[in-house]
Amino acid sequence: MTGRHPTDPGGPSSPQQAAYGEARWPMAVAVVAAMVLTLLLPDDLRLGPRWLVPLVEGLLLVTLIAGDPGRISRRLAALRAVSITLAGVLAVSAIWSTLQLIDDLIHGGTETNSADGLLQAGGSVWASTILAFSLLYFELDSGGPAARAHRMPTTPELAFPQQLSPDLNATHWRPRFIDYLYLGLTNSTAFSPTDVMPLAPWAKIAMAVQSLVSLLVLGLVIARAVNVLA
Repeated sequence: MTGRHPTDPGGPSSPQQAAYGEARWPMAVAVVAAMVLTLLLPDDLRLGPRWLVPLVEGLLLVTLIAGDPGRISRRLAALRAVSITLAGVLAVSAIWSTLQLIDDLIHGGTETNSADGLLQAGGSVWASTILAFSLLYFELDSGGPAARAHRMPTTPELAFPQQLSPDLNATHWRPRFIDYLYLGLTNSTAFSPTDVMPLAPWAKIAMAVQSLVSLLVLGLVIARAVNVLA
């Protein structure tokens, strides 16, 4: 009798792996939210035509769902490439919108001359940045969610409180998407690590870039909005 071992890539997961594997829907909701925010952006803040980036993101998301539905556990190179590409597209789109917004703030743009329009555009860009970097952390940390479902490394790349304190006795704990979303939010508001420590070089670079982007967006948008209202 032939068949795949439960731990083989692409084979059925064991009960333990299924318990550790995270449901796909939280990250899917985040991607859909980022797509909606992109559609709501003014034309000059969007990368390409209105439909282009959301269409690419939607196709990549559908590919991931079709290739690994339910809980994320399949360790396939193709799926890994698609997931990283999706996170990269989200990050590039968010950074592009940030740079365009900054350019409009400096040189004057249609949406930056109105306090309401400015706050709406700035809020959409800021929220898109949080979602994009949350998904980036989610996909890159410790080999991605599928790898984390099977095995957590001895030394994490992003160290959560459960991994830093032996008193919590979190030997079998796995970070979920909500943990990375919280990381993205706090890093964008505090402009620095809060309770999650970046240990890997890529994590330090990503968190530094997100902090700088958020600082520029919030600082310039608030300053411009106060100036317009005055």
